[in-house]
Amino acid sequence: MIRITIQEDTDGVNMTLEGRVAGRFVAQLSRVWLDTAPQQGNKMLRITINEDEEAIGMTLEGRVAGPWVSELNRAWAETASRLGEKKLSLDLRDVTYSDASGKQALRSIYEQTNAELIAGSVWAQYLADEITNSKSDKDDEEPGHGFDA
Repeated sequence: MIRITIQEDTDGVNMTLEGRVAGRFVAQLSRVWLDTAPQQGNKMLRITINEDEEAIGMTLEGRVAGPWVSELNRAWAETASRLGEKKLSLDLRDVTYSDASGKQALRSIYEQTNAELIAGSVWAQYLADEITNSKSDKDDEEPGHGFDA
């Protein structure tokens, strides 16, 4: 399992990595977050990856927007190389917001893998429907399509 948590507080940016992560990936991750996290206030994205012989699960918590999309793409690139014949599940139950680029990143992962999408709320189900639907994202930024926790 790999868990990545980035959050800004009054003392600075806190980045927590739990699990086994390749050294090069950690260095890239550190540089990106130190450059971008201070501009994002207390908003964050937590990515947790659980893996066994048959499946990989990616749990997303928080915002899939702005610089967090780049981090999702990095985490996915690291994970995709280990996927092989394993099934992928994307747990969206705790996603609070996604902008158009976040939806596109999730859609790309879904299209590559036909991942199982796990949704436990109206918002998460809306997001899952947006990911599986191939329509344009031109209206994705309408008010009410997300909320900030």
